[in-house]
Amino acid sequence: MKKLMVLGASAPQVQLINAAKHLGYSTAVCSIPGVYPGFAAADESIYADISNPEAVLAAAIQCKADGVATCCLDTGVHALGYACEKLGLPGLSEQAAICCADKWEMKNAFQAAGVHTARFRRVTDEASLKAALDALQLPLILKAVDLQGSRGVFICRDAAAVRANFARVMAETKQNYCIIEEFIEGTELGAQAFVYHGRVLFVLPHGDDTYMAGAAVPVGHYVPIDAPQAVIDAAEAEVRKAIHAIGLDNCAVNVDLIERDGTVYVIELTGRAGATCLPETVGIYYGLNYYEMIAAMAVGDDPEVLFARRTDGHVANASRMLLSEKSGTVKNIVDRVTRDESVFDLSLLVKPGDRVNKFTNAKDRLGQVIVQGPDRDFCFRRLAEIQRQFVIEIE
Repeated sequence: MKKLMVLGASAPQVQLINAAKHLGYSTAVCSIPGVYPGFAAADESIYADISNPEAVLAAAIQCKADGVATCCLDTGVHALGYACEKLGLPGLSEQAAICCADKWEMKNAFQAAGVHTARFRRVTDEASLKAALDALQLPLILKAVDLQGSRGVFICRDAAAVRANFARVMAETKQNYCIIEEFIEGTELGAQAFVYHGRVLFVLPHGDDTYMAGAAVPVGHYVPIDAPQAVIDAAEAEVRKAIHAIGLDNCAVNVDLIERDGTVYVIELTGRAGATCLPETVGIYYGLNYYEMIAAMAVGDDPEVLFARRTDGHVANASRMLLSEKSGTVKNIVDRVTRDESVFDLSLLVKPGDRVNKFTNAKDRLGQVIVQGPDRDFCFRRLAEIQRQFVIEIE
């Protein structure tokens, strides 16, 4: 029996663990200690810091893993690439993983390969910041190169905001530099993709529902996107170029994009499946279990066999994080939702009495809802209806 070692033990990794078990693999979960559901779901638990490549390599050797995988979080991507390369396991290379983890290296790779991306500069101090302000056009966005999600990212519409937020970024990053780039104001979208033995099996553009919390934070997604075919084709072309620019192979891919006046720009990408219900977005749309594709490839089985079983038609779907706009304690949960085939998932991470935070990033989510239906508009209406009928009261 093949064994898959999963990096991370939070809720999304439980789905990956369960998918591996369904395929007949044994499972080990690798994570720091904590109250995480993955420990109960897996056959074996190994305690290690998944941001530490040597620790993950040692864990993979210890449990005699036939494959290593993760999804929905960036923390273990570098270690994943390192362990896979050292052990000759399927997966992205260490260099590709490093490029995914460093926005400066990524932007340089995009530029060298002709990928459409915003103009940018590296800044280390006040002098380089002033030079960047002279060279680039406002509005600008400051980014820590080594943080995930929306941490260390600030949109700046004037020079004073740039200077103030530069200090905030440098206080958060572990590096002695960050990047500043022109903020392209347009339609935000994303894409999920899968590359196997150098061939991109699919690129699925998806719409993004965002919440402004310092920067735009994705809180939901939907497919199909509402865009002209020319924009869809441009998104696919840029994603393919970006994948090859970074050197990604044998991995799922998560891409952030923005479209302005028909041109699609790549913001960033990484060699793992996206979070915020995106594996479910892919799975529902194609009529398959996307986690199973990730697990199968990791242990050396052919994911194309699973992808070939996808349905002929495509199923529209939409998802949304459940969140709070204020910090406080969960007082009550009102649930008047009628469960039917349109409700793919409605789940909570909190209960009455739990302390919750005002939403700033995905770690503050309270739960999620995923709906499916005949078309995008149906999904939007159903999602809005559920959000009215499912209320988390915070005091």
